[in-house]
Amino acid sequence: MINLPALSQHAPIRYFTFIVLYLAQGIPEGITLFGIPAWMAMNGKPAGEIGTYVALVMIPFSFKVLAAPFMERFTYLPMGRRRPWLLIGQFGLAASFFGLSFIPDPLNNMGLLTAGVLSLTIFIVFQDIATDSLVIDIVPIRQQSRANAFMWGAKIIGTSGSLALGTWLLNTYGFQMAVSSLAILAFLILPVPLLLRERPGEKLLPWMAGKPSPESTLLKIDSWARLLTSLKQVLLLPNGLLLSLGVFVILTAFAFIRTLLPIFTIQELGWSNESYSNIYAITTLVAGVVSMVIGGVLLDRFGKLTMLKIYLFSIACLTTLFIVSKSLWTNIYFVIGYISLFNLIFTLAVIGLFAISMQFCWKRISAIQFTFYMGLYNLGNTAGAAIIGPLRDYFSWQYTILAFSFLAILGMGILKRMHIQHHTKQLQTLEHNYLWKENLAISPG
Repeated sequence: MINLPALSQHAPIRYFTFIVLYLAQGIPEGITLFGIPAWMAMNGKPAGEIGTYVALVMIPFSFKVLAAPFMERFTYLPMGRRRPWLLIGQFGLAASFFGLSFIPDPLNNMGLLTAGVLSLTIFIVFQDIATDSLVIDIVPIRQQSRANAFMWGAKIIGTSGSLALGTWLLNTYGFQMAVSSLAILAFLILPVPLLLRERPGEKLLPWMAGKPSPESTLLKIDSWARLLTSLKQVLLLPNGLLLSLGVFVILTAFAFIRTLLPIFTIQELGWSNESYSNIYAITTLVAGVVSMVIGGVLLDRFGKLTMLKIYLFSIACLTTLFIVSKSLWTNIYFVIGYISLFNLIFTLAVIGLFAISMQFCWKRISAIQFTFYMGLYNLGNTAGAAIIGPLRDYFSWQYTILAFSFLAILGMGILKRMHIQHHTKQLQTLEHNYLWKENLAISPG
């Protein structure tokens, strides 16, 4: 068996691993959340039905907070604190993705299609929780902005590549060929978590030599009461409450416009699903690459919170300008320009939001806390997709799109009240108090 350095020992290997794992999440999401909805729109499915599909398949992401406590409480420490769950998630993701290819006539079997994608997203949840909490556990805070830039950029690349390739395969060879071909790519990523340890001395597989690392043993919580009490303490910190509200509002806004764009361009502007998918894929790919290069640098140079507020204000102004320029909607280059800038700012904003959320986490319960924030993220995704139908029933395209600008400004207002350094000091106090109580319980005398 290949003996590679552990992730905790080698920064370049860490970056490579997290890039690959986030790429693995982007591949199924590109086709299921963007390619298939655009394909539905091209085949005459109404906006409400498409929005319902997206909202339903996003539900497992919203309930990640129910899976995280079990992943935090139960693990096999000889193989690492997060890696056993990571392997389960990645293998299940690839297998269930491949299983989608067996669904017959998916456009006329929406219930079966939705159920299949739900199964896929359940395993994405496990892989996602394990990956994010592993980043918090082993990546120093000073490297987390860069790690988030690489990770999210990789996910964008995976999503856009999957969208472009998947759409071409959908239109040329059909649903089964498109899904099965992309599933093979997901399987090819499996060796990465199989061959890399979290920390030195751990087992690669259960039957191999190794033992739990001291760091993992120290951070493990053996009591449900302590687990839940610790979570309650950290979530009720004032800045944590503000972050929770901000995450939900901001992601509701982004999910709303990202789900609306294919419907708007295809059904209002007359684009084909392939034209939209190609344009969206190229612009998101460029956004992902640019964000990998400059995303972490900007956050480190000017501050995470400052840059996130600038991104939200900029994207709200950009969208408002697009709304008042209705006469230019027939100019394809104008619309492409809007989509390009939107995707770039969106990617940079999400990198900043992820980096702040990781810094807000108490490492002892990072899987649960970060998953709580990402549960709000995905609850926002569900909410954003779900409000499309009602808004379109009562408002024009201009006023419907304007809802995004309103939500983005609201999110910016929430962030203005947050203070990262104050929250960091409170996390240090929580850890000190936890260790003091634990030592007191061991040696009450």
